[in-house]
Amino acid sequence: MQDSQYDTCVIGAGPAGLAVARALTERGLPYTHLERHTGPGGVWDIDNPGSPMYESAHFISSRSLSAFGGWPMPDHFADYPPHRQILSYLTSFAEAYGLKERIEFGVEVRDVAKNTDGTWTVTRSDGRESVHGQVVMCTGSQWHPNIPDLPGEFSGEIRHTVGYRSGDELRGKRVLVVGAGNSGCDIACDAARFADHAVISMRRGYWFIPKHLFGRPVDTIAASGPKLPMWLEQRVFGALLRIINGDPRRLGLQKPDHKLFETHPAVNSMLIHHLQHGDITARPAIVRTDGRTVHFTDGTSDDFDLILLATGYVHKVPAAQKYFGDEQHPDLYLSAFSREHHGLFGVGFVETNSGAYQLFDSQAQLIAGYIHDTQAKLPNAELFARMIRGDRPDLTGGLKFVASPRHTGYVDSGAIVKYLAKVASRMGWRTEGHPPPAGPARNDEASAQHSSEAVVS
Repeated sequence: MQDSQYDTCVIGAGPAGLAVARALTERGLPYTHLERHTGPGGVWDIDNPGSPMYESAHFISSRSLSAFGGWPMPDHFADYPPHRQILSYLTSFAEAYGLKERIEFGVEVRDVAKNTDGTWTVTRSDGRESVHGQVVMCTGSQWHPNIPDLPGEFSGEIRHTVGYRSGDELRGKRVLVVGAGNSGCDIACDAARFADHAVISMRRGYWFIPKHLFGRPVDTIAASGPKLPMWLEQRVFGALLRIINGDPRRLGLQKPDHKLFETHPAVNSMLIHHLQHGDITARPAIVRTDGRTVHFTDGTSDDFDLILLATGYVHKVPAAQKYFGDEQHPDLYLSAFSREHHGLFGVGFVETNSGAYQLFDSQAQLIAGYIHDTQAKLPNAELFARMIRGDRPDLTGGLKFVASPRHTGYVDSGAIVKYLAKVASRMGWRTEGHPPPAGPARNDEASAQHSSEAVVS
């Protein structure tokens, strides 16, 4: 780590980049902040070129458990805010902490290179270069679609959902949605409402968690309830889901081949509703395609005009891939610190089973604490440097995640939150940011203003 004449370069101004910028600002650390788009928000700005955002997108974690520390989401937001409210929240966050005016918008990074003295050269798309002591990549994990090869030859249209925007695109079409992640479920529900014929194909059975239980957001119940051993939580909540949803096979779904929480949660109340009403049909995996016909592993077949691949994303970091290694899941300590390259960090690449913003906040605070204490030559910085190289904690929370590319490096939210807190306490660092000097009341005003602007636009 270099002396303080070199600042930190933060690349990306989505939620992860904003969390890092605030953490650096709070410690008085100089930084350069680059963003290729014209405003903050990352994927949550539907007008950001290449964003995977679509009109029906909402948070899958609830408002009260999804905010950055010191900056709660306002009470007038929905329980599960739609994407325009999230963008207004991120914009108000950037403005309240004075982050927005420090961002260089419209600047794309072409390359990040490590120098022989341990500094980092950042090259912009126009060829300009700058040297930094540290680089924090906050470029996001949902920009580079994972596109599988479909067996056979399909003569209709095949698209990944990264380019999907609204149900209007599905009118008059026979649509097959492949994949049952949260965006896949949302888009399948769009197809159920807008398409002439809608089918969802999934390779395995999943547990579908409703967004509300007993009139409350489901994650608030889990957060406020008694802390049970994971095996007991799986058994109790699994039994409750079986009572609520019934036998999934009666709706054409497959029985889950794994225990509850062993895959990324599918938090969706509407897919079951549309299956129950015959608006959409569930099918297992695809075995082959032939012209417009798709054959499934259960022996059925159907004809389609459009196949939408809701098959996820790979965690590419194009400007610095050689330093991050695996495109599916970079090997980062606590999902944030490069083990091999001092001064290189990444926020926004954690795969976990709850809301991400509080994790981004904690990771950002640890990064800022580490940079500050390294420059101050405090002994805990060297201790933490050794932990980065050699500490490999079990962050599964006792879960045995399914063997799929997405779940490589997957962590349990409760486990990583607990471990981050333990490390932060040991080092004397915070795990969340403070309210801005103007105080929390400004949040409601700013958010209300941005929310109304979003509606008008």
